[in-house]
Amino acid sequence: MSLKFFHIFFIAVSSACAFGFSAWLLLGDGASHSTVNVLSGIASALAGIGLIAYGIWFLHKFKRFSFM
Repeated sequence: MSLKFFHIFFIAVSSACAFGFSAWLLLGDGASHSTVNVLSGIASALAGIGLIAYGIWFLHKFKRFSFM
């Protein structure tokens, strides 16, 4: 497994975790929709979007390197 493949895999898992955490905070059953939960959920969603943007940038920058 190459370092590039691991990096892309790690970014994908991290963005999925960020979106999952955001959904848990914003849509969770019985969650008290306090200001802290809402702001944390929004920040987590923005972090997930940022991770996706970083993953796209990384793929473009290291396009010429192979996965294996």
